[in-house]
Amino acid sequence: MSELFVFGLGFSAQGYVRRYGAGYQRIAATRRQAPDNTTDATAASGVVMHAFDGAATTTPDPAIAAALGRASHLLVSAPPDQAGDPALRHFSGVIAGAAGLTHIVYLSTIGVYGDHQGAVIGEDAELRPGSARNRERVAVEQQWLELGRAAGKSVHVLRLSGIYGPGRNQLVKIREGVAHRLIRAGQVFNRIHVDDIAAAIDAAFRRPQTEQRVWNITDSEPCAPQLPIEYAAGLLGVAPPPAIPFEEAELTPMARSFWGENKRVSNRRMREELGVTLAYPSYREGLAALAAAGEGR
Repeated sequence: MSELFVFGLGFSAQGYVRRYGAGYQRIAATRRQAPDNTTDATAASGVVMHAFDGAATTTPDPAIAAALGRASHLLVSAPPDQAGDPALRHFSGVIAGAAGLTHIVYLSTIGVYGDHQGAVIGEDAELRPGSARNRERVAVEQQWLELGRAAGKSVHVLRLSGIYGPGRNQLVKIREGVAHRLIRAGQVFNRIHVDDIAAAIDAAFRRPQTEQRVWNITDSEPCAPQLPIEYAAGLLGVAPPPAIPFEEAELTPMARSFWGENKRVSNRRMREELGVTLAYPSYREGLAALAAAGEGR
């Protein structure tokens, strides 16, 4: 029997469950706070929810270990905290010993590469994480891969670029009046539509058992950050927000560190080896589809 367990049923994990959840007999997932099983939308769709905040001082619900013991597939979407990965901290032994658990997918970030001054990079590029949160990501990636090698399970680390999709895109930001058009010479970013993330997760779950790999999950056209905003404005028939030179922008320390990393992340391995054909190879296809669905109106 095919069963899925999800640590952290956030935006990307929900996208996967929405598209591929029907292929599982049962799905269980966690969120930080206890769900109301009488009104919760995920419970209504058949996903059994468990509260799990990952705190070292909290004893997790025993039902989580029981569900992990039954699972055939594990999707880890919860980020690490300052003490490491909550799922590994509490359940590494259960996960390693689960006889029926064959495939694990860990969602990471291209932030682990840090700054490469605009160069094109693949999965073998040097990791230069520039923040504590991304240094922790590097460590956790390795811990999951090591668990897979030791326990004989398939573990795939998917390094995601900037995520967008329904309700979370430049069209919505323009409608809400919170879109910014920052200009910085030579700056580029990669993006990925949530539906393409779901396709990549599905492809990773179909890989051979006992394989451990890292994949960049990103679009095919890294570009200047102002271009998607300008394109979204055109789709909505409105003027784009005023251009702001980066040097004059008021940014949080986290946002400024994000802009301090410049790289063109290649998805060649994802396309040629993982076999993922992107539905939205650039922001243009993705935003046009979202606009056609009514986003930003």
